[in-house]
Amino acid sequence: MPRYRDLFRTPEFTPLFLTGAVHTAAQTVAGLGLATLVYRATGSPLLSALALFGPSLAQLIGAATLLSAADRLPPRTALSGIALFFALGTAVLAVPGLPTGAVFAILLAEGLAASLGGGVRHGLLNEILAREDRLLGRSVTNMAVGACQIGGFATGGLLIAVFSPRGTVLVGAGLYLAAALLARTGLGARPPRAAGRASVGETWRTNRRLLSSPARRRAYLALWVPNGLIVGCESLFVPYDPERAGLLFACAALGMLAGDTAVGRFVPERLRGRIRFPLQALLAAPFLLFALDPALPLALLAVTVSASGYAASLLHQERLTALVPEELSGHALGLHTSGMLALQGVSAALAGTLAQYTSPRTGMVLLALASLTVTYALARAERRAQGPTARVPSGARPSPRTDRRRTA
Repeated sequence: MPRYRDLFRTPEFTPLFLTGAVHTAAQTVAGLGLATLVYRATGSPLLSALALFGPSLAQLIGAATLLSAADRLPPRTALSGIALFFALGTAVLAVPGLPTGAVFAILLAEGLAASLGGGVRHGLLNEILAREDRLLGRSVTNMAVGACQIGGFATGGLLIAVFSPRGTVLVGAGLYLAAALLARTGLGARPPRAAGRASVGETWRTNRRLLSSPARRRAYLALWVPNGLIVGCESLFVPYDPERAGLLFACAALGMLAGDTAVGRFVPERLRGRIRFPLQALLAAPFLLFALDPALPLALLAVTVSASGYAASLLHQERLTALVPEELSGHALGLHTSGMLALQGVSAALAGTLAQYTSPRTGMVLLALASLTVTYALARAERRAQGPTARVPSGARPSPRTDRRRTA
């Protein structure tokens, strides 16, 4: 079984890991500061949720137009350039008196850039690590996301209390700049993974190819919809309890960290396919407790347990990568990331709308019920499709691991 120390001995893994970690910390600190700033200025749960998760909506546009560049750009140049763009854009968001429309225009541009960055980062991770190390590698990077979100939300809450939301946004801009420097100085100068020009047409053709298989469509839907709806629940933490939102976010990050650690390191391969959907159901079930208006300790426990279910994404990612050709790995995983974040943005908008007309806790409960329903429907479709005559979709690379999963 691969070990954590082996990953960090692999050339370029450590700088890629650190670049992603600092980028996540920047996103967390700046997002919490901006959401608080918007909520104080407008008093709107919808706009507050969109300030925190709204850039994810732009990922859908990026996935439809820019994603073919994920395998056609030098990874180091792309990652450092995207982080620098985020640093500049976030610094502008801290300008006093910036109109709300301008704020969301900048967030839209950042979301477009992020749609490309996700594909580049995932594709580079697949280049750096051997195939048998990739699940653990994705687990470690997800763990870093959880740890940095814990630290980021805690630090962001402290910065908001001690300084101001605007100052917190500026700290996030500085962290983005640090991520750009890490990518530029730590990563090697690798060539693009694929030849040819990136274009909107090529993006559309590859997207159609990836989505032409029912098995791949199910994998994408499982990665996009149930998780996105629960992120919609989390987008209501600020209007649900403005003073303790940072604590709620930190507990969610702690739960995600624990789940990714357990699944990435300890779950044997023979069990992974069996627990994908039950683990994903765990994402939604604890949020049903918010119908009872729980006391803060129970709310924190529910959020922590719920977030451990995000580890199901590791297993759905493993399933997806077994179904796509190696040369399309960056594009395929970029489509996963963009679609996932786009659904998070849609869910944040839906959550904000529900909270506007009902209450934040009612919005959480409704979205949790929707997530459970989708998870159950996908699990049933997967069981119907499996059997002795199941086939690997065309274009997928055959592997002993795929065969074992298919006949389990």
